[in-house]
Amino acid sequence: MRSGDARTPRSPKSADRWPRAFSTTPLSGTRAREPGGKWMLKGAIAGFGFISGKGHHPAYRQRSDVEIVAIADVCPARLEAARAAAPQARLYPDFRALLARETQLDFIDVATPPHAHAEIALLALERGVHVLCEKPLTTSMAEARSLVDAARAHRRVVFPAHNYKHAPVVKFAQQVVQSGRIGTVRAVTLNTFRTTHAKGVPEWKTDWRRDRKLAGGGIAMDHGSHSFYLTFAWLGSLPTHVTAKTLTLDRQWDTEDNLNAVLTFPNGFAHTFLTWTAGVRKVVYSLQGSDGALVIDDDDWELTTGKGGAKPAVEKGMIESDWMDASHTRWFNSMFDQFKTAMRGGDFVNRELREAVACIQIIETCYRSSAEGSRELPLSVDVTSL
Repeated sequence: MRSGDARTPRSPKSADRWPRAFSTTPLSGTRAREPGGKWMLKGAIAGFGFISGKGHHPAYRQRSDVEIVAIADVCPARLEAARAAAPQARLYPDFRALLARETQLDFIDVATPPHAHAEIALLALERGVHVLCEKPLTTSMAEARSLVDAARAHRRVVFPAHNYKHAPVVKFAQQVVQSGRIGTVRAVTLNTFRTTHAKGVPEWKTDWRRDRKLAGGGIAMDHGSHSFYLTFAWLGSLPTHVTAKTLTLDRQWDTEDNLNAVLTFPNGFAHTFLTWTAGVRKVVYSLQGSDGALVIDDDDWELTTGKGGAKPAVEKGMIESDWMDASHTRWFNSMFDQFKTAMRGGDFVNRELREAVACIQIIETCYRSSAEGSRELPLSVDVTSL
């Protein structure tokens, strides 16, 4: 945690579990329209790079309940790409001009590099616009908490794009956990292997993820959230402590390309390994329970049950999940449906937002732990009370 960030002591009770749901306030004042009974949303996109150009916008085009009416990007070449992809959308050279002119928006999709997330989201909330934001939500806990406060004050939703939850094989893992087939999950490992950092579009700073000023950090900041929020679901609680080690093997950049982190939970632990210097692109997850285990290797899974019996049962299968498609378009609709539900229900400070804040706290504390010789440090802010 950076100096000056407020800390909220974590009560023993709140550390023991991750609430299933949070209270909501009915949404009022929304500009969403319902012609023919359908809730049509007018949306805008800030940042028309790879993830919005190849992932989000194609997904919006497949939906019948969303119209993207405006797009902003600081790069003229990317605005031309936006013009070709969305000829009916109004184009702007920056998010400020967009939010000043577009007065009938329901939401904005923030898909810029992370250094701008908080500024864009805060201005959108002030204008009464809901926010869907790419991960990481922000690059600091101070910014994250300011978004929570603004969401509550302006009665608008802030929702993170935590799309790994919506990969089909990850949904299967959650079903296994909830079924009790492997007993109580006590240990989780999450290994994410990448041969390089994700490249941005060629027209604008392709390697921005390795630039601390734009990205806020390296692989921990860029990819840590995906691993961390999965641990919350699988262990059914939030972590209380973390110890971490960051490494930079490719020293031409000012950001780390490897992270090892161990999260301590009230009921177990999780080990996360993230790398941009692997020899293969792959995810390998394992969930170790009191009566069995589930191992995921990209689309393949192996489920062992009945550990206490004479002969444990082993099942194997494959669930196509498109891990190699970095745009993750296939996962988008499920996530957006949750965002839409939050908007309709007035769930401004929602569980997903709190999880995003928890991820930022872990990332910040990972950096601090590594800087202090991998010392185990507490995660002191109780995000469930925000």
